[in-house]
Amino acid sequence: MRLIIFGASGTVGSQLVAQALDQGHQVTAFARQPDALELNHANLRCRAGDVLDQGAVRDAVSGHDAVIIALGAGRKGNVRSTGTRNILAAMQHQGVLRLICLSTIGAGDSHSLLNFFWKRIMFGILLKDAMVDHEAQETLIRQSDSEIEWIIVRPGSFTNGPATGQFQHGDLSENKKLALKVSRADIASFMLQQLTSDVYLRQSPVVSY
Repeated sequence: MRLIIFGASGTVGSQLVAQALDQGHQVTAFARQPDALELNHANLRCRAGDVLDQGAVRDAVSGHDAVIIALGAGRKGNVRSTGTRNILAAMQHQGVLRLICLSTIGAGDSHSLLNFFWKRIMFGILLKDAMVDHEAQETLIRQSDSEIEWIIVRPGSFTNGPATGQFQHGDLSENKKLALKVSRADIASFMLQQLTSDVYLRQSPVVSY
């Protein structure tokens, strides 16, 4: 499959690139500084660009089968939402339908899964702007063209470590014992699985240990 990964040089994005290449996909790594990946592979194409540049995003999306968004906050507080708006417009223009997007536990109806620390301190104060951006990003995706085959992945806080496959996923609204964390490798593995699975089509599965 021909994939383009936005936010490819980030901590989850770099895992997505490496694992996608291992799985035999043709990967375009889109980032402001894609050389930071320090990867050489016959199926890897690095594309330097700004996700806030609508024209650059539209050109980059052309010729791909699926899009993966793993954007971070970057230098502005609305990079996720503004970048996603540009990506969605590009997908519609180029006729690309499959979209897998990285969000976070706590967004939307997963807010109830958070403990006091994450509700009041992290997302309530320290990462308040980030949560606003996540919420806006998710809203844009949900309200996008009805043909877009989107899946929003909501992981717990990122940890280091290998892909274990030993994580919970799906609608975990009744689960009060989540660790609220998961390795970047496991997040990437789960996101890549969604490229060919319709189990969570137009849903927002939570991923956590």
